[in-house]
Amino acid sequence: MYTRKILSLLFCFITLHVFTQNDNINFIVNDSETLIDSTFIETESSDSVKVKNLRFSIMGGPGYTPDFGFIVGGSALFTFSLDQKDKKLQRSVLPFAFGLTFAKPLGINIMVKPQIFFKEDKIRLMGTLVFKNTNDNYYGVGFKNNHTIERGPATEFTANSIQINPILLFKMRDSHFYIGPMLDFYNEKLKNPGEYVVTDPVYLSQGGNHEGIKMRSVGIGGIISYDTRDVAANAYEGKYFELKGTYYGKEFGSDLVFGNIQFDYRQYILLPSLGERRVFAWNISSKNAFGDIPFTRYPLIGNPFDLRGYYMGQYRNRSTLVALAEYRHMFNFGNDTKMTRLLSRFGFAAWAGAGMLGSNPIKYEKVLPNFGAGLRIELQPRMNFRLDIGRSPIDKQTLFYFNMTEAF
Repeated sequence: MYTRKILSLLFCFITLHVFTQNDNINFIVNDSETLIDSTFIETESSDSVKVKNLRFSIMGGPGYTPDFGFIVGGSALFTFSLDQKDKKLQRSVLPFAFGLTFAKPLGINIMVKPQIFFKEDKIRLMGTLVFKNTNDNYYGVGFKNNHTIERGPATEFTANSIQINPILLFKMRDSHFYIGPMLDFYNEKLKNPGEYVVTDPVYLSQGGNHEGIKMRSVGIGGIISYDTRDVAANAYEGKYFELKGTYYGKEFGSDLVFGNIQFDYRQYILLPSLGERRVFAWNISSKNAFGDIPFTRYPLIGNPFDLRGYYMGQYRNRSTLVALAEYRHMFNFGNDTKMTRLLSRFGFAAWAGAGMLGSNPIKYEKVLPNFGAGLRIELQPRMNFRLDIGRSPIDKQTLFYFNMTEAF
């Protein structure tokens, strides 16, 4: 069974890899020696080159995801600088992922997670945009339900939802601290709930029935962060800390009143004794919600950005805590030939970690261990495509993921 899954994933390497600026489009399948590593470089004369500002890479084809099964989808990565004269300003990143699912009913899932840097990095625009109309699963709240309820038709429902979550950050003088406001708009319409969903007490208490439920969450919050990473999308060294709080009130248009507090700490360490582009990274994060939380918005464990190996949404409760350590290794075969340049785009990562969930931040339930490894392909300098294989020892399952940029 897993062999078939791996083979279907490999089809996603049918790759269209394009870098463009204005009306010029060129493919990576090119005999020119001026096309090196993963940056499109245009030779203007025998002794001058020009690097394109807007670059994008596209990967797509048939594939497999743990949450939706067989899909036709792809990922696109756009990068650009809003001030090419400022060599210290890191490139803005716009990763885009989409997938068409073939479970009944046919579905679509689109996600964009921008990281845009303005004015000498004094202003940042971050956030998430998600649209989906797909089948989803709900296993209840708490480890006991989450672990014992069997995934299948009884846990399924059809979700039509959109989330718009912009975050605007302002640098605090000449420090590494940023502070700013955020908005979170989440509108969902759920239909075709399975037998388990329609008997769940949380679902029923929020107005759900055999036909489904409609819910809207609108929240306003603030965020403070500390960031010394060299490149936000794929750091080799530095630290990152984020503290975020959001309140969802009826005065903003929410159907239910609730809030959440989240923190996220990351650190990256270069390992020059092992060679160039070898990095040890680790991450500790926690999400805590309070109030009358919509059943689809409880803090979750298990997604492409933390414990890869657990189904998305399988484990949820009011509080979660996740810790991960990851080794990242890119190959260095040199720049002498086309083959060595090609091989130097490849690498791998391996990680191990664990998560916990509970009814509050000091009362956690069972530990959820996790480990895995993955392939890395550098599409643009310091911008990787990743194919990860994660293992859940608790559920004895192995799941597969492909995404643009690193998990954290």
